[in-house]
Amino acid sequence: MQTGQTPSPSGTRVALSSLGSFIGLGALLFVPAGRLDWVLGWLYLAIVTAYFAATYAYLLRVNPELIGYRMRIGKGTKSWDKMWAWLSTPVFLAIHVVAGLDAGRYGWSAMPWWLWPVGLAAFLLGSALLNWSMGVNPFFEKTVRIQTDRAHRVIDSGPYRFVRHPGYVGFAGWIAAAPLLLGSFWAFAPAALSLASLVTRTALEDRTLQNELAGYADYAQRVRYRLVPGIW
Repeated sequence: MQTGQTPSPSGTRVALSSLGSFIGLGALLFVPAGRLDWVLGWLYLAIVTAYFAATYAYLLRVNPELIGYRMRIGKGTKSWDKMWAWLSTPVFLAIHVVAGLDAGRYGWSAMPWWLWPVGLAAFLLGSALLNWSMGVNPFFEKTVRIQTDRAHRVIDSGPYRFVRHPGYVGFAGWIAAAPLLLGSFWAFAPAALSLASLVTRTALEDRTLQNELAGYADYAQRVRYRLVPGIW
């Protein structure tokens, strides 16, 4: 049995949080673009909004408790992870700013149309893997900590049978897809930095779990790779 449970957030709180995310992401896209008739910007905003709605509906059905835990910073969050969030979040958001300046306003690069469906496929596959990871892992909080208040244990089912951090693989799909969906080659510059920061966090989290979570070292012997089977 898990202890220290956090009540599920109200529908009003979730709706307000979603609205804030929609407005914030829209500002990151359309203020740099300098116009509201940027079709790719609206398509991206619609896709991301649909993803958040689908994620909420999915977790509400299979892992509702996680919704509340992912809306807070848990006690015992590692200091290095707080620093990582402060440094990496602006880099991820910069993907959208650069794309707005490039594809939305100045047209620094010209991306062929056929790369858009490639980006959509990468986003859909990545988001599906990310949601699958959250669905089977009740400890998939947004920060790194050993959740002793929740009887933290190793999860080795679902996608965790193949790699140790499948959620990061899924989020990497979103990062890589964003420049393609927004039609900006220049946006790959902050996207590459964001992917590098994600790999760094993977290494730090994996080391934390091996040192502090009972049974994780044995799990790491069974599932050898962190992100990409046969590579790392």
